[in-house]
Amino acid sequence: MPATALVLGIALAATALAGATPAAAQNSGVVGSTNSGTFGAQPSGAFGANVLNARKLDPNQKMLVTADQLEYDYQKDTVAAVGTVQIYYDGSTLEANRVVLDRKANTMFAQGNVRLKDKDGKIVTAETLQLTQDFKQGFIDSLRLDTPDKTHFSAARADRTEGNVTVFQNGTYTACEPCKDDPSKPPLWQIKAKKIIHNEDQQMIYYQDAWVEFFGMPVAYFPYLSSPDPTVKRKTGFLMPEFFSSTQIGQAVALPFFWNIAPDRDLTLTPGFVTQQGLLMQGEWRQRLANGSYTISAAGISQENKQDFITTSNGVTEVLPGYRDNRGAIQSTGAFALNQFWTFGWDATVASDRTFLRDYNLIGDTVTTKTSTAYLTGQGDRSYFDVRGLYFLGLAVTDDQDRQPVVGTLNYNKVFEKSFWGGETTFKTNFTSLTRQEADFIGMSAVDSSIGAVGIPTGACTIANPTSRECLLRGAPGDYTRLSADLSWRKTITDSLGQQWTPFASARVDVASVNVSQLPFNYAYGPTFPGQNPLQPGSDDLIRAMPAVGLDYKYPFISAESWGTQTIEPRAQVIIRPNEADIGKFPNEDAQSLVFDDTNLFEMNKYSGYDRVEGGSRLNLGVTYSAAINGAGLFTAVVGQSYNLFGKNSYAYGDMANTGLESGLETSASDYIAKFGYSPTKNLEIVTRFRFDESSFSMQRFELQGRAEIDRFNVAVTYGRYEPQPLLGFYDTREGIYTNASYKFNDNWAVRGAVRYDFAGGEVDYTLLGLSYIDDCFTLALNYISDYTLNGPSAPPVSKVMFRIGLRTLGEGGFSTSFGSENSQ
Repeated sequence: MPATALVLGIALAATALAGATPAAAQNSGVVGSTNSGTFGAQPSGAFGANVLNARKLDPNQKMLVTADQLEYDYQKDTVAAVGTVQIYYDGSTLEANRVVLDRKANTMFAQGNVRLKDKDGKIVTAETLQLTQDFKQGFIDSLRLDTPDKTHFSAARADRTEGNVTVFQNGTYTACEPCKDDPSKPPLWQIKAKKIIHNEDQQMIYYQDAWVEFFGMPVAYFPYLSSPDPTVKRKTGFLMPEFFSSTQIGQAVALPFFWNIAPDRDLTLTPGFVTQQGLLMQGEWRQRLANGSYTISAAGISQENKQDFITTSNGVTEVLPGYRDNRGAIQSTGAFALNQFWTFGWDATVASDRTFLRDYNLIGDTVTTKTSTAYLTGQGDRSYFDVRGLYFLGLAVTDDQDRQPVVGTLNYNKVFEKSFWGGETTFKTNFTSLTRQEADFIGMSAVDSSIGAVGIPTGACTIANPTSRECLLRGAPGDYTRLSADLSWRKTITDSLGQQWTPFASARVDVASVNVSQLPFNYAYGPTFPGQNPLQPGSDDLIRAMPAVGLDYKYPFISAESWGTQTIEPRAQVIIRPNEADIGKFPNEDAQSLVFDDTNLFEMNKYSGYDRVEGGSRLNLGVTYSAAINGAGLFTAVVGQSYNLFGKNSYAYGDMANTGLESGLETSASDYIAKFGYSPTKNLEIVTRFRFDESSFSMQRFELQGRAEIDRFNVAVTYGRYEPQPLLGFYDTREGIYTNASYKFNDNWAVRGAVRYDFAGGEVDYTLLGLSYIDDCFTLALNYISDYTLNGPSAPPVSKVMFRIGLRTLGEGGFSTSFGSENSQ
């Protein structure tokens, strides 16, 4: 008899009717009849229901039953569908070799290659399956359950009670997919337990007498273990433990407890036991509101052995910041969208001391400063507004918090919609106010024989009565407030020959109030260079204006050849403006970084911030060349030079930090700059940058950057060599190379490494080696880091081993341990 025979489907459906006779069933003539006349289709017990999820089926849905034949047993009052049985009901599908309905026992029974797929995607496979008609109790033999979340259960037997609890006897659970080549092979990881209890109402899975296995090998035993079921995204309970250690605190273990208070808020409490210091308590509150979210986290400890933070090295005893009874920190972040244009937020950290976060493994290893900020930003189609406050917390032993400034800034930029003379008009303004308790000095080399060319180590200024020839003032003590406004216009005109002419104009005004405190040990400002106006203690109100007009000229030439295309573009820029006024009287806080290269050759103001403004008339010249060679890649080159035409050259006059001096711009004709790049393919690139002395043509700066991607191998190299700049505190040649590389063995395993070598010091000062594994169900990361620069140039290295492991649906945990002191100088 065909599997799709109408008579078979009708007879099988009608036999299930309460009070219907077999003869009446055989006389029916419609497959897929209504619910009152289908095979086992009572509203509370239709066969299409998932045995592990007692969902309510739609009583108005129709059932379709197909099979090869029917078997009747009138004495036992049973009817069986035999051979390629398929039952479809309300989105669920049951397949089996045989399905029996026992009307006396009110049960259904399926056997032989049973496969039940529920409407929500869960799949149960078994050899035999039996359920009561209302699906509240039953068992499944040789069962395997596959969920839509790609998690898998298997068991020798499964019992279902109370409609919501399934007990897997001698069961396994994993979130790993079976091996495609050999499905019988053990998964990467699984939990094998004497009992696995799945409580659907609680959305929890409980494991009794459980082993965690990797590749079929047991690695950890738990008499009792629990986890949220795969459908849970957030669930109250314990998370994976964290382990860490260091010299000062000993061994530590922390066990987080997550409290899912509501869909929009939660709390994580993490008590941790530290062998040498006692109980470390942590807590984190998170809440999501209608227009944003915020977090508040805190950590604290009453140390039992604060004397562990006293170190002795070479006969010198040092008291570290951790030498105190009570230590702690509070951190908070938040971001809220006030409307489609405005955003308010903050990121704040307050700590008892600067090394607490690192001592107790509460911050990343590469973080040396924690910046707290509160901000308000607005973004329009042609405008941008940002106001924020900044507080810098130094995290190293060598940091002095009194030298760190407290800063407030406001920035507003706007591009006007209406063009003026057909060009683009832009307005920019910056307001900065900062205060600092103590001066921030850095040592430098002397510049004449009367003092002696003796270098003072960076970060120190130990001369009894230093002058600005020995020590640079990186940050002035006292208060400093400045308001800057800049209005600019430019327009590009392309003539019939293809020449591009860009006239431009700008007007900038800076107004400042300065109140510099008296420096320690009577720091002698005194004029050190001709024309310099050193910053003096006391109060002063300052104003300066800088108008400028100029013209930018480009003439690109393009040549298309059989071997490729080349472009050469000469460029000239002339800027006419007055001299910079009051050089040195304005504290230079935000414009101390100045590197003259191809990126700022044609900038109107080559300083990095507002505290300095370029003055004097200047001519910038350069040529750009590129060649796209068929089959050989792309070659690019830039060479250029800048000239002080007339007026005072700003870069020849140092400020409190000597910015501009020894930059390559301090002479009438600047140093030569060049950049060369070659990329034979998209996976290989080499870029070099040079700065050559304008008179001797000796190389002052050289940088090389290269990257390559070859199949599964990636490597990046950065090399730099910089000649001494004693007026800026760099009295020795600086030369180093940093290389990082990674290799993917396959789609899962990868190794990476990094090394930095200081040629001047003749040593490796940073190394990293890491091994990682990642797939859909498991992650692993093992890293070793050794850093010689974290605590200063004379400190011993800090070495750390970090290990993390993550099991999908179960959580992530790990440990880290430090070798050597992270706090010694």
